[in-house]
Amino acid sequence: MAAQNGKDLLIKLDLTGGLQFETIAGLRATRISFNAETVDVTSLESTGGWRELLAGAGVKSASISGSGIFKDQATDERARQIFFDGEVPQFQVIIPDFGIVQGPFQITAIEYAGSHNGEASYELSLASAGVLNFVAL
Repeated sequence: MAAQNGKDLLIKLDLTGGLQFETIAGLRATRISFNAETVDVTSLESTGGWRELLAGAGVKSASISGSGIFKDQATDERARQIFFDGEVPQFQVIIPDFGIVQGPFQITAIEYAGSHNGEASYELSLASAGVLNFVAL
């Protein structure tokens, strides 16, 4: 795989509940991470004392974070509404030349910042809240 342009990693949210996704405007940096907990089933009978893990067990999760500047009133307002209403809507993450991850996420944090001689900025943190689907590109 060739080098990818970082601005092509997109976080999209469902603006209306009708699975019509809009890119969250103004993002400058984005990140998605996938995690899988392990279930240790090591016992005295484990060969050579090596740890054994139970295949397919444990909790899977994903987290998304992004930071940027205010550029679009509709996506800014929707993100605030999702947070304050405790909603768990569908989001999409477009990973260039890899695939699209879609599923329910909860916005777990919104941070706002600004300095007297700069633009106002924000940071979002999201946690997966159900089954995620992956479609390869």
